[in-house]
Amino acid sequence: MSIKSIILVVEDDHSIRSFISTVLKTNGYEVLEATRGSDAYMMITSHCPDLVLLDLGLPDTDGMRIIASVREWSQVPIVVVSARAHERDKVAALDAGADDY
Repeated sequence: MSIKSIILVVEDDHSIRSFISTVLKTNGYEVLEATRGSDAYMMITSHCPDLVLLDLGLPDTDGMRIIASVREWSQVPIVVVSARAHERDKVAALDAGADDY
């Protein structure tokens, strides 16, 4: 029995979340899903994923707040997956503690 890496996909758009999750599961990862920032934060604290794929535009909070909150106590890798294309959004996410955009 092998231990699978756990990846948390935080995305409110069903089709995008489903696509990312399917690709990850097909490649042998255990996938957790969240559609809201509050759920994502709870899952990060309780499941300790190996990686977080985070959308910035969530219905209850901005993903930037999630990054800042998580960085107060954890160095879990956070990769932003967002439709925001402005350079300032990328810089802000990386400055807040995201590992990649």
